[in-house]
Amino acid sequence: TLIFLFLNVKLLRNSLCICMKYAWKSRWVNSEHKSDYGQFKLTAGNFYGDAEKDKGLQTSQDARFYATSARFEPFSNEGKPLVIQFTVKHEQKIDCGGGYVKVFPADLNQAGMHGDSQYYVMFGPDICGYSTKKVHVIFNYKGKNHLIKKEIKCKDDELSHLYTLILNPDQTYEVKIDNEKVESGSLEEDWDFLPPKKIKDPEAKKPEDWDDRAKIDDETDTKPEDWDKPENIPDPDAKKPDDWDEDMDGEWEPAMIPNPEYKGEWKPKQIDNPNYKGVWVHPEIDNPEYTPDAEIYKFDNVGVIGLDLWQVKSGTIFDNFLITDDVKEAEDFGNETWGATKGPEKKMKEEQDEKKRKEEEEKNKEQSTEAEDEGEEDEGEEEEEEETEEPPEEGDDDDALPKDEL
Repeated sequence: TLIFLFLNVKLLRNSLCICMKYAWKSRWVNSEHKSDYGQFKLTAGNFYGDAEKDKGLQTSQDARFYATSARFEPFSNEGKPLVIQFTVKHEQKIDCGGGYVKVFPADLNQAGMHGDSQYYVMFGPDICGYSTKKVHVIFNYKGKNHLIKKEIKCKDDELSHLYTLILNPDQTYEVKIDNEKVESGSLEEDWDFLPPKKIKDPEAKKPEDWDDRAKIDDETDTKPEDWDKPENIPDPDAKKPDDWDEDMDGEWEPAMIPNPEYKGEWKPKQIDNPNYKGVWVHPEIDNPEYTPDAEIYKFDNVGVIGLDLWQVKSGTIFDNFLITDDVKEAEDFGNETWGATKGPEKKMKEEQDEKKRKEEEEKNKEQSTEAEDEGEEDEGEEEEEEETEEPPEEGDDDDALPKDEL
């Protein structure tokens, strides 16, 4: 069985636990194509199910491109399934950025890897705003990248999720999220790898006497004599203003209102067309440009897995990378890794959220109390000012009167 693990070998072989913690930088090669690529760091993040087992590669700088890759022994998936699997945790509540992986040919120059480097498969979630929340499944076929024609919705919360792509030698595929199937089908039907098998016969034309009108006007139907009424009429309740000056304002005309008797444009009633032959279907012929290909699924020189993406807000953690030809092994591995820590991770996240909620509640309560205390102090100061005002002396009454009353 072909199995390549890139971070979590420690989960299957505990003896490698310590060395894997420090050896990941030598396994993953950062691209030098640009000088300002974002940096990855190894961490389990702010919440996790297991502090060691959940360590993965995390994007650490906002508004950056990221480009890193890991090499493994090259292979061909001819006659076997190809399974690509990994976990993604957008713990930063991602607003716009990729969470996908790319699988490259073995001859990729890792130091020069960039966005236009030719890959075999691009797979995983992509989120940007409210409109883009999908799972990419892109295959390179004969030098051209082909996007899936279906829309597969990805997870958009802050927890870890397991993404699995299964490519079968019978030209079928399956996409799983959290070890549950979310999409499947045929490579030939769900991608435009090949020209269509059938095309419209260019020699065929609809006969001139072909009548495809299901309904026609009733020639015996006539328009009623009282049908034609104006669409709008003068408002009978309108009155010319008393101050209307025809020399200055022109001739007065009442406002127009919709005519309640208006019936619209008259059309004769419709009846079944006795000559109706149905909808004409353009005959099809075999497409001379179509050639079947039973090896669309096959990649001859798979040898590198990479993270080549853009993120506005950093913080995504990639982990549990797996490439194998054993579908059951991939499912079991997903359950042993992501499946074993997803529950504790969610619990830790909920506890943190609850603690934050209580802190915010307490903070708001304190601010409200302070505001009330300040309000009471202001009222007290106003009362003191009123009490300190001295009444006028008896001998000064004349001065207090208005001048016209003196």
